[in-house]
Amino acid sequence: MKNMVVGIPREIKAEETRVAITPSGVAALVAHGHTVLVEQGAGAGSSIPDDHYRAAGARLLPSAAPLWEQAQLILKVKEPLPAEYPFLRPGLILFTYLHLAAEETLTRVLLEKQVTALGYETIQLDDGSLPLLAPMSEVAGRLAIQVGAWCLQAQNGGRGVLLSGASGVKPAYVVILGAGIAGTNACQVAVGMGARVSILDVNPARLRYTHDILGGHVTTVMSNRANIEEEVLAADLVISSVLVPGARTPKLLSRALFRAMKPGAAFVDVSIDQGGSAETSRPTVHHDPIYCEEGVVHYCVTNMPAVVPHTSTFALTNVTLSYALELADNGIDALRTNAALRRGLNTMLGQVTHPGVAAAFGLPCAEVQQVLGTMR
Repeated sequence: MKNMVVGIPREIKAEETRVAITPSGVAALVAHGHTVLVEQGAGAGSSIPDDHYRAAGARLLPSAAPLWEQAQLILKVKEPLPAEYPFLRPGLILFTYLHLAAEETLTRVLLEKQVTALGYETIQLDDGSLPLLAPMSEVAGRLAIQVGAWCLQAQNGGRGVLLSGASGVKPAYVVILGAGIAGTNACQVAVGMGARVSILDVNPARLRYTHDILGGHVTTVMSNRANIEEEVLAADLVISSVLVPGARTPKLLSRALFRAMKPGAAFVDVSIDQGGSAETSRPTVHHDPIYCEEGVVHYCVTNMPAVVPHTSTFALTNVTLSYALELADNGIDALRTNAALRRGLNTMLGQVTHPGVAAAFGLPCAEVQQVLGTMR
């Protein structure tokens, strides 16, 4: 496909300061013969001036409406919000973090508008890894310990416990649920800060890997209901990074369990953008990130990496660009040849094409190849 028009709108989600692409990413798209439209100010939150995008070959537009109208492929960071729903239309390709299993209204709008929507978080390689989720999981995992330590401070309602402890005083006990990328990174930071750390997962290979890379400075525990309850009740800080690709996060932690935790303990729910893993979890935003429920300080911000947007934007472009180039170069045909992109497809031609999204809302799930076959 020649000269795809690629649009980069400014993010409008509350306190979302990332942008979907860096100037070097724009330059790569332009070098492939594509037109790139960037909304003015899109990169400001990530400390990327408009002039850098202009120098890379982008056309700067003053507002979102003309950009959405002209673009054939939209690259974003976060899911479209209601103010952007009128811009959605049949034939538009949308490539962003969608997390549709926690967004029924958006799912139905994408179906009604017949948008071809691909989720960064559902792009999956043959080995089961999620390459476009990985860098943000790394950032969120590392941030989780930082914000968890803050939640434990007395002025935030916490127990007043220092993660590292002090001479003659035990360090805090940190429990991490999930030994994926976010959990492993949280584990590394917590160990580095001197906390006592326990990490749980259902996969013994992941636990073995985490134990090995940290030289045994962490307790690894197989994840089951009894072990989760035992560890959580002993914890000062609990980090949940549980993930089922494309699906709603299972509720592993009950309200009754939180009621029995140490008063002033802290809980950081990294999985909140997929619905959250606790019965007490509800989404929060950066300017009002915490609340106290059942005596436990909760941090449930849905876009944690946005608090460090410069780092996050560059890390995101590093992994999304090759897929964006393939979509720009080949359009829908990229889905025929790239299995990872096919797995990342959530909606197309008014049909749900991802099993996790379909299961979340009791909708039928269409086979991607069959949907593509109707377009020949």
